[in-house]
Amino acid sequence: MMSLRIQRNSIWKTTLSIILFAACISLAGCGDRGDKVYKVGILSEVEAFTIIADGFKSKMAELGYVEGKNILYDVKIANMDPEQEKQVARDFVKDNVDLIFTFPTEASIAAKEATRDTDIPVVFANANIEGTGLIESIRQPGGNITGVRFPGADNDVMRLSFFPKFVPNAKRILILYDPNYPTTQKVAEALREAAPSFGITLLEDHITSVEGLKDTLNKRSAQADIGINAILIMPEFINHAPDGFQAIVDFTNKHRIPLGGGAPFTVDQGAIYTFHPDFFETGMLAATMIDKIFKGTPAGTIPVASPESHLRINYKAMQELGLPINEGLLSRAKEIIR
Repeated sequence: MMSLRIQRNSIWKTTLSIILFAACISLAGCGDRGDKVYKVGILSEVEAFTIIADGFKSKMAELGYVEGKNILYDVKIANMDPEQEKQVARDFVKDNVDLIFTFPTEASIAAKEATRDTDIPVVFANANIEGTGLIESIRQPGGNITGVRFPGADNDVMRLSFFPKFVPNAKRILILYDPNYPTTQKVAEALREAAPSFGITLLEDHITSVEGLKDTLNKRSAQADIGINAILIMPEFINHAPDGFQAIVDFTNKHRIPLGGGAPFTVDQGAIYTFHPDFFETGMLAATMIDKIFKGTPAGTIPVASPESHLRINYKAMQELGLPINEGLLSRAKEIIR
């Protein structure tokens, strides 16, 4: 009887151990998953947007992903070259990364295409989802993709709406943009429709390169009347490229006209204001989504996130232009550069 009882206890302990081991694995609390080292490919279109990656890495560290220990990052910058974006995305697939993190729109489209026949998830940030085919819907992005969207044309209309408040006499506002960039047509259409309600005449110059942008501005400079009172930065990359943005700043400084900013860094470098999501916060928001994916949630089932936009004001630039200071706007700003 004693031998039978010992045998039964042994069987029970063995069975219990198997049950606990299986439960442990299913909850990702132990077993091989604890030794997993995640490989993440990060693709940015330009250097100026890599602060998104900084926010992402910071939040991932908070969530327990230690760079060099249980997560590895491979950061690539495509320098506004669409073919390079596609090649980098394909290289990430060949390297069998666990996830591709991209920003903004064109890089995200390239990664989605490169991973089409794979199970590698893609998470985008600051990408425009309107008319780009990136997702099926905000609630169910579908496939292997999700991310943090750029607020889209509504955000650009809001940026335009601030101009009369900052610069009451700015009636003729110029936008320069590449009509072939995925987001510009919808944004231009929205701005075109909204401008009259703000008492603004919108002027448009099409450009397809930084050199083209410079030529266009030089031609305006050569005229007795440049024909505009201000410039609004468009959400595309010729405007945000270092040489392109500097050419716009040089032009506005030369003619002493205000510049409405785009990405947050444009306010640090001469624009009088912008209304835009914070890049660092955007990266942190993406990290929480990636953590869910690494814990087993399919990317395509995670709703796309919409970040909050913030007003940033360059008080110093406004003073240099002799612009009136609107105290209501200053109180609304998240950050004021003095």
